[in-house]
Amino acid sequence: MSDAIKHECGIALIRLKKPLDYYLEKYGTALYGVNKMYLLMEKQHNRGQDGAGLANIKLDMPPGTRYISRYRSNDKTPIQDLFQRVNQRIHEGIGDDREKLQNPAWLKENLPFVGELYLGHLRYGTYGGNSIEQCHPFLRQNNWVSRNLILAGNFNMTNVDELFNHLVDLGQHPKEKADTVT
Repeated sequence: MSDAIKHECGIALIRLKKPLDYYLEKYGTALYGVNKMYLLMEKQHNRGQDGAGLANIKLDMPPGTRYISRYRSNDKTPIQDLFQRVNQRIHEGIGDDREKLQNPAWLKENLPFVGELYLGHLRYGTYGGNSIEQCHPFLRQNNWVSRNLILAGNFNMTNVDELFNHLVDLGQHPKEKADTVT
């Protein structure tokens, strides 16, 4: 017999496998990934009552160009708040020049959340508080492209105290005692 189905966190992942030009030609927009991510997260709306987060990774970007974007929200309506902020940044970047929407390369290089990989998380708090710090995805950045980490999960670690003490014994100084930091 399996465990009872419960409402816990929700996770959505999109990996666009074709260039953004393809989505512009086939679907009429290079913002296909953002639009689909909104739909996927909204379908799991009941799982995100305490917060939501979205991360995007742009592949094959030149050095000196931002390639990771992340927003999190613990607003009363976190999905709407999240995508309102994403869309606002996109519209501010485009300004009055609607022709930029027809240039996927420009969009990818100049605007956040226009890339190939999206990870969304809907928080249904089961452990810890409900501050913005508890909202996933978590981001660990590094100057080495291959050493960046974006993490979102639907889990409760039961040995947080043990892991925390182990890290302290190693000489580390965890910034907080939580199942996602240790």
